[in-house]
Amino acid sequence: MASARVASMRRGLAASPTAALATAVSRRRAPPAHGRRRALCAARAAQAAAAAPSAIRRIQERLLRGEATAVGVAQEHLERIDATEPGVRAFLSLQRDAALEAAAAVDAALADTGTLPGPLAGVPVGVKDNLCTMGAPTTAGSRSLEGFIPTYDATAVARLRAAGAVLVGKCNMDEFGMGSSTENSAYQATTNPWDASRVPGGSSGGSAAAVAARQCALALGSDTGGSIRQPAALCGVVGLKPTYGRVSRNGLVAYASSLDCVGPLATSVEDAAICLGVMAGADPADATCAVGRDVPDYAAALPDAAALEEDRPLAGRRFGVVRETLSDALSAESAAAVEAAAAALRELGAEVDEVSVPNLDNGLRAYYVIAASEASSNLARYDGVTCGARSGAADADAVASLKATRGEGFGDEVVQRILAGTYTLSAGSIDAYYKRAQRVRTLVQRDFAAALDGRDALLMPAAVGTPSMGELTKDPLVAYAGDVMTVNVNMAGLPALALPAPAAAGALPAGVQLVGAAFDELGLLSVGHVLERRAGFVAREPPQP
Repeated sequence: MASARVASMRRGLAASPTAALATAVSRRRAPPAHGRRRALCAARAAQAAAAAPSAIRRIQERLLRGEATAVGVAQEHLERIDATEPGVRAFLSLQRDAALEAAAAVDAALADTGTLPGPLAGVPVGVKDNLCTMGAPTTAGSRSLEGFIPTYDATAVARLRAAGAVLVGKCNMDEFGMGSSTENSAYQATTNPWDASRVPGGSSGGSAAAVAARQCALALGSDTGGSIRQPAALCGVVGLKPTYGRVSRNGLVAYASSLDCVGPLATSVEDAAICLGVMAGADPADATCAVGRDVPDYAAALPDAAALEEDRPLAGRRFGVVRETLSDALSAESAAAVEAAAAALRELGAEVDEVSVPNLDNGLRAYYVIAASEASSNLARYDGVTCGARSGAADADAVASLKATRGEGFGDEVVQRILAGTYTLSAGSIDAYYKRAQRVRTLVQRDFAAALDGRDALLMPAAVGTPSMGELTKDPLVAYAGDVMTVNVNMAGLPALALPAPAAAGALPAGVQLVGAAFDELGLLSVGHVLERRAGFVAREPPQP
């Protein structure tokens, strides 16, 4: 039975714009009259624009005006890392010398030509440790890849470097992406920059925490079942999971190949748009990467100042709140975030209704069958022979050594998923589990297509709440329950944008996600940009440590 809070939330979502605002969890007073509302929106837009400038633009404006050098900006961020890293633990390795060398190349190019050598020139970037980086460790958070130094860059990383980005380090993660708290890393547990007793989410928790703590201006993550969106929500930053095939997976350490996506985490929608524009596009090294689809200039196509100043910039748009996600599992903060987003969309001129995606629970079960099956296959290659921690047990016996190495090289969560996947792929189980899960996946895809028919996007929570450190590892079922908010988007292969919701000063962040049609990242980014600049969906900076 739905709780009183959820029932109240549903009533608010079904009501008129004024009623929706009046029933918001914050219980603030009803909106003023039309004239005062316009003045309030204008003031709010000015405040949001001042509070949420593009970090990329801000850095590059300093460089172009001669107020800073790229080397100086890199040093500033490295010093910020030194000051905050003991508490946050977002990075597994830092590439100080390489970062300063890349920054010096940006300075030299600017001095020679008077222009910046790329859309990310001089921007300090963190990279999740499951993306290959030439000459820098790539462990995927696992002892089984300890000491692995790739000889090439992942395509996404190579494109960022070519755009002038300054890679400062590799970010912590749950081992092989299996987890939602970044406590399953074999090396360290990352904390939430807003509260060290809370998790940052996962598996891209290191990337989200690094961006939230302003250790870097931008970070790359990967999303197999919510691993960009959920930590973005918990850390109060912007996270984008692109359409499957929009960004190359070449050089990504695979977890579940039909679900994995590479995407950005940033402090503004514009920065996420800039990064996506750099990374997106066909790649002959990845057969699953979309071919024949143009890559728009996402950042340039965002609503301009004139559009943002319109009284109802989202007039004619329609959004659906997914009924099945309005559950008792939501924290008060997450419920309030969804309600605030629905109210803001209405006030900005959009129509908002409730819509059903009936197979979300079935999709969650199917996801774990498919993800575990693909993980079991992908992780069979790690044997400790060419890299990684190798067991010293039974060195004289190759078979015994291999078994011991795999047993010691993987953490408990990874072993659990490998075992589950191996079982579901076995001759006696593949029909009953794996093939049936793929049929459920088709149902999930059809559900989302029906829900999006006639709508610009779907509105859903990005997380159920912000667990304490240790809470998810003690009871994995708590983590699995939260996955229903995110994994089905991966099952459907759709894009989703996570945004931080407005909150009181000092309050823990909470976030929402907008889910769009395949390859409609621009539509999501445009709506997110309006919410950011007009409704206060802004990435706040955590208190100083």
